[in-house]
Amino acid sequence: MAVTQRLELRQAQSLVMTPQLQQAIKLLQLSNLELTAYVEQELERNPLLERDERESAAPESRDAASELPDGSAGDSGGDSSFDEPNGPRDSAEQTASDSLPQEGEAPLDADYDNVYDDDASGGWTQSGGAGRNGAAATSFDDDEQSLEERLSEQPTLRAHLLTQLQLAISDPGERLIGVHLIDSLDEAGYVTGDLAALAETLGCNLAHVEAVLKTVQGFDPPGVLARDLSECLALQLADRNRLDPAMAALLDNLPLLAGRELDKLKRICGVDDEDLAEMVAEIRALDPKPALAFDGAPVEPVVPDILLRQRPDGSWLVELNSDTLPRVLVDQHYYAQVAKQTRSKDDKTYLADCLQSANWLVRSLHQRATTILKVASEIVRLQDGFFRKGVTHLRPLTLRDVAEAIEMHESTVSRVTSNKYMATPRGIYELKYFFTAAIAGSDGDVVSAESVRHRIKRLIEDESPKAVLSDDTLVSLLREDGIEIARRTVAKYREAMRIPSSVQRRREKSARL
Repeated sequence: MAVTQRLELRQAQSLVMTPQLQQAIKLLQLSNLELTAYVEQELERNPLLERDERESAAPESRDAASELPDGSAGDSGGDSSFDEPNGPRDSAEQTASDSLPQEGEAPLDADYDNVYDDDASGGWTQSGGAGRNGAAATSFDDDEQSLEERLSEQPTLRAHLLTQLQLAISDPGERLIGVHLIDSLDEAGYVTGDLAALAETLGCNLAHVEAVLKTVQGFDPPGVLARDLSECLALQLADRNRLDPAMAALLDNLPLLAGRELDKLKRICGVDDEDLAEMVAEIRALDPKPALAFDGAPVEPVVPDILLRQRPDGSWLVELNSDTLPRVLVDQHYYAQVAKQTRSKDDKTYLADCLQSANWLVRSLHQRATTILKVASEIVRLQDGFFRKGVTHLRPLTLRDVAEAIEMHESTVSRVTSNKYMATPRGIYELKYFFTAAIAGSDGDVVSAESVRHRIKRLIEDESPKAVLSDDTLVSLLREDGIEIARRTVAKYREAMRIPSSVQRRREKSARL
């Protein structure tokens, strides 16, 4: 074969991931908190971007909602409309506030310069204020403090334990062992790692480490620095002076308690039914994870991205939550002023990049809001039975069903439904909740897997203590309702809902009787 040079023309199609496209895809899958943080970074980085602090338009004047008469999806024009600039300033914006203080409200970081009217205070005010009689006020603090400096900080478990260690142990070597033990705690407050390995690392014997461990196990909170669950509960009971031989025997046989083998426990502990019930009640009152009271992260409430309301005529109104989307605009007036004074090529390039980035951010935010509203409106249309009658009428739904209806790709729908929540008359649900697998029915119809799980839960809740339903019985009952399902599927759904087996439920309900 001869090696020659030649010219060829080829025609091909390819998708190029431009930075703007990557930005739009990235914004689409962000949650409302992540989006707010991202926009804040852009506001700090780009001088042409600014926050829109104007009041939101009245609900009746916005084209923010998508009306679904009789459950059918209307025109999802978007909860945020992109307007071309009509003046020196670009008014393109997202119809969502950045949780800014409204007119008449004080900003979060406002100085507290209120006059305290307590008679006992003698008219004390913040520095710079005036007293009750108009005289210059005296402040307890010469320097003004911000709100962040006034907030109290939750102490960490490590700092709390180290403080007690300094007071309880004076020997430097034992303090070093105690610090290593405290540093080996997991998130629940248990000591991890091998004590023998720790002793070898520190160059001491194992008995010395165990002695220090016994000392630090008496620290607050009770139960911390235990090596297992049984020891954790024993430490808490000892702190309450309730660790008697019968209770110690019960703690040594916690697997029997988990399996509800009460007869064996009564023989081992040497107690009757009443005493065993009291002992179990005491154990349930203990904290199996004592460290979570200190280092547990604060629970953040779920803020819905979409609001669903029913009109008086029965139709659905789908709109975006204006409190979750930032309002930004491009300052064209500032751009025009700076562009007139820009001379160097690098400055002009930087200014042009900032303008392009700002415009693309505004358009990406608008596209994100419009896409979310489209997907939510289609979900409401397809799951109309759920919103009107409950979970038993939840129909099987896939990403492809929604993607084909709104003429978008499945990956786009997947990104939209991730970490997005909808507030409905039945509660707040993640958009992913409405996508469930299909289970065949005996009449050729299909039902949602979520509705089947709900039926299984209801059947188990309504079962009689003397006639506990086994998985095979549940299969028979579901088939009577026209749902063809295998026994292993019932067991899988039951375990996913953390419902014990029929044997364990029978033991629990017999113990209650």
